[in-house]
Amino acid sequence: MEYTIPLLPLPQDIETRVVLKKTAKAHQQLAELKGIAQTIPNDAIIINTLALQEAKDSSAIENIITTHDELYQSDALKRHFATMAAKEVHSYAQALKHGYGQVRLHGILTNNYIIQIQGIIEENSAGFRKLPGTALKNEQTGETVYTPPQTHDQIVALMQNLEQFINDSESSDLDPLVKMAIIHHQFESIHPFYDGNGRTGRIINILYLVKEGLLTLPILYLSRYINQHKAEYYRLLQQTRQAQDWEPWLLFMLEGVAQTAQQTTQMIVNIKTQMQEVKHTMRSQLPKIYSQDLLNNLFNHPYTKIEFVMNELLLSKPTAIKYLDALIEIGILQKHKIGRETYYINQRLFETIMNVPKL
Repeated sequence: MEYTIPLLPLPQDIETRVVLKKTAKAHQQLAELKGIAQTIPNDAIIINTLALQEAKDSSAIENIITTHDELYQSDALKRHFATMAAKEVHSYAQALKHGYGQVRLHGILTNNYIIQIQGIIEENSAGFRKLPGTALKNEQTGETVYTPPQTHDQIVALMQNLEQFINDSESSDLDPLVKMAIIHHQFESIHPFYDGNGRTGRIINILYLVKEGLLTLPILYLSRYINQHKAEYYRLLQQTRQAQDWEPWLLFMLEGVAQTAQQTTQMIVNIKTQMQEVKHTMRSQLPKIYSQDLLNNLFNHPYTKIEFVMNELLLSKPTAIKYLDALIEIGILQKHKIGRETYYINQRLFETIMNVPKL
């Protein structure tokens, strides 16, 4: 049966009792995450660290697989990447930060911003699909699972309707988390781009929560949850199209928000604790080199480099090396040489990011 994408808002009432109960739980976890994030003195610490992790997990859903080592050995500023997959992950993180900047500045999430986000992910300016022929297929069997709208006019009309639904709070009194789940389903069903729809859609999730004030930073770690339940995610996307029963999809997405908000809260608590411990150690053992800027540098990147310290603390190369060697001596950093590059690893931070807290 062919799916006719409905205009939003949906005509039926989808906020069942069980959905509203799950929504309340997700709101509670999100509020805790928002609160703990605001206690970190430097936003960049968790934005940089978690944006790259989110990018890694979101890209993995599209079978773009990279390792933490490849990511941190890549240098986005110099456009030097360990692998093509690492490059794609860095592009995703850049797109997330760009979209976040636009939403914070303007307070809305427009189709123009969505096109910009996809353009950064894919490094092209193709915009919305203009040619027919796009179909979503089963990776194993090659069978067509779903055919999205084929004409450019259809895509534009549906995306304009979605843009209005995203930004016009008067058009619907649905809870924002329920709206987020609908927006994600609608966007993935429209499938407006030739490529990058999944990753763009997952960025829209985060930015919508920021737009609604449920988060102040783009740090909800939703892609890991989707990746862990990938088959269920795709099954429910299609089941909702076929059965027009929204409850299972909404419950899945709300559970994802609740779980990942709780995990990310715990991760930030762990990072904050580590920062306090390192601060205390540096003040007592290296009082001559301790500064808040140096502490921030050690937590801005799980790996730091001589040039990072030089640029961020305005130090000469010999002084930067002296600082890093002193931090190695008291056990805060570990030195690794890979090829011609030397990396100084904040091992505890690296392990915290890699090992998402179990619930």
